[in-house]
This record gives sequence, C-alpha cells and structure tokens, in this order.
Amino acid sequence: MKRSQPDPKAQAKRAALNALKRARRMAERAGVKLSDWEGEFLGSVSERVKTYGRAFGDPEKGAPGQALSALQAVKLKEIAAKAKGEKRELKRKPMRRKPKG
Repeated sequence: MKRSQPDPKAQAKRAALNALKRARRMAERAGVKLSDWEGEFLGSVSERVKTYGRAFGDPEKGAPGQALSALQAVKLKEIAAKAKGEKRELKRKPMRRKPKG
C-alpha cells in the first residue's frame, strides 16, 4: 500500500506549533521569566497558526509553505536561546560603501 505525500503546509503548521510550545515549556522548566511581550508573542503567533495555518498575512514576509515569517522565526530562536540560558544577540554588520574602481 502506497502512502500519499504529506501536505507540506500541514507539516509546517505542526512544526511551528511544536517549536512555540517547546520554547514556552523550556522557559517554564528552566525558571526563566519571559517578558510580557514575549509571552504575548508566543500566544498570539500560536493562535494565528492554529486559525490560519500561518502567522503572517503578507506573502513577501516569509517563504511559501512556511508557517512563520522570517522575523518571527528569528524572534522564536531568541526566546528559545533565552530559555536555554544562552546569551544570543543579533550580530549585525554595518553597511559598507563599495569601493569605486
């Protein structure tokens, strides 16, 4: 018996919900106090993923078939790192002028 291909949107939805739950659970187990904004972020994003299948409306903000936008995924990684006790800061390089030549 052949199995049909899994739905990629459903897989992305499940993965996003599991990642959100995992981040909240890690913070609770480690005793890390999430800020009000971070707690609200995890709750609102999970509700939007459950309701709509993804947490962003503008298709330019995320890859097709993904449940979280690029910035939401970055913020989720920052919250997970905070729950693990890792110090994770955004490492941005300043924009440089291209040399003329």
